[in-house]
Amino acid sequence: MSQDPDLGGQSAAFDTIAAIATGSGLSAIGIIRISGPAALTVVDKVFTPLRGAPMSQRPDRLLVLGNLAAPGGALLDQCLATISRGPNSYTGEDTAELQCHGSPVVLRLGLESLFAAGARQARAGEFTRRAFLNHRMDLTQAEAVIDLIDAETEQAAENAAAQLEGAIRRRTDGIYDSLAAICSHYHAVIDYPDEDIEPFEMENYSSTLRAAEAELERLLATFRRGSVMKSGVPCAIVGRPNAGKSSLLNAILGYDRAIVTDIPGTTRDTVEERAVLGGVLLRMADTAGLRETDDPVERLGVARARQAAEGAGLVLAVFDGSAPQTAEDKAVLETAENAPHAVLLCNKSDLPQRWSPPGAIPISAKTGTGLDALEKAVAALFPPETAVPAGEILTNPRQADAVTRALDYIRAARQTLETGFPPDAVLTETEGALSALAELTGRSVREDVTNGIFSRFCVGK
Repeated sequence: MSQDPDLGGQSAAFDTIAAIATGSGLSAIGIIRISGPAALTVVDKVFTPLRGAPMSQRPDRLLVLGNLAAPGGALLDQCLATISRGPNSYTGEDTAELQCHGSPVVLRLGLESLFAAGARQARAGEFTRRAFLNHRMDLTQAEAVIDLIDAETEQAAENAAAQLEGAIRRRTDGIYDSLAAICSHYHAVIDYPDEDIEPFEMENYSSTLRAAEAELERLLATFRRGSVMKSGVPCAIVGRPNAGKSSLLNAILGYDRAIVTDIPGTTRDTVEERAVLGGVLLRMADTAGLRETDDPVERLGVARARQAAEGAGLVLAVFDGSAPQTAEDKAVLETAENAPHAVLLCNKSDLPQRWSPPGAIPISAKTGTGLDALEKAVAALFPPETAVPAGEILTNPRQADAVTRALDYIRAARQTLETGFPPDAVLTETEGALSALAELTGRSVREDVTNGIFSRFCVGK
């Protein structure tokens, strides 16, 4: 039994769930997870240890070898099982795992056996949702689980792992407690004016609010970097036709993603892929060659290329160094100059060179020459965040929104206090900040918010 914030703090009873926790393909090992009040009973019905007592009588976190039964009772697999009793488990409930051979057929039949024994299919994210509802983790830690699964760079993985240990909660708990102390004092003075309660110490309260304001400003400032780290930098590869844009994309990806021919105008629409270059996650778009054309289809591609460049955080401007400079090359240079960040690349360095833009990196998308220099250039444009410890970087809009609202309330509370408004006005703003911080970590949270968060999870997590 647990307190479910989705139900306004009322008690919520959970049934017993099961799901395959590993991938759908062939593998050496596949895992089935079970959680809920009848987890141990359900496992006893389908799993028989080769020796000794049933799993419900075994100690926690002990691997036991035994036989797993198919839905009809026949032997399905010889596998390992382990249990963890609540509240000292991932979900806070009684849990079990079956570590089977990784055949999708074995896992599917094993799951059907568990359903016949009284479990039901778990929904997406339901194991982690139960961990949150049973106070085994806060909301930022729950979000860190999916961030860790989705991490595409070392820095993203490190930040998610540290968030999973509660880094954001630790950073904001002190702020929450200091604001709660102000609210408690205000309530005491307002509600019990005849009691001998210490008077308001405006200077101390102002100092507390200023400190909280500065701390939340520092935390909010990490969101821009967190967005880049998690979602990647929008990157447009631009250049005139046949400059080697598609060849460059293929070289960075390591496989032939874009069609490459000697015919100008082959790329007529943007081709998008994600890649890590210089430790930076890039959302790369190979675009149509920038030129004037009478072909209506290619003209649409050129328009999309310009649109992609305008919305990019990084432009890779590709030039053909083996051919004379053209008016189209000048248009590409202007596009690069207007971008927030740009790297100029003089391609086809394996051929005799006719010209090169100033500051361009010589590369050959065909041979791979110069790609290491490109990696270093990109890494220099987006250096990793070293001033903020891993785990203390905000990575999603929900977190940033909660911190922004808390910060706005704190600023209003401080200004109200310093302007000389009555204590109840300060109290209103301070309680607003407390509410926003409570949403950040999940002390209180709306059902639509939790539904949105856990819908991103896979089944079995």
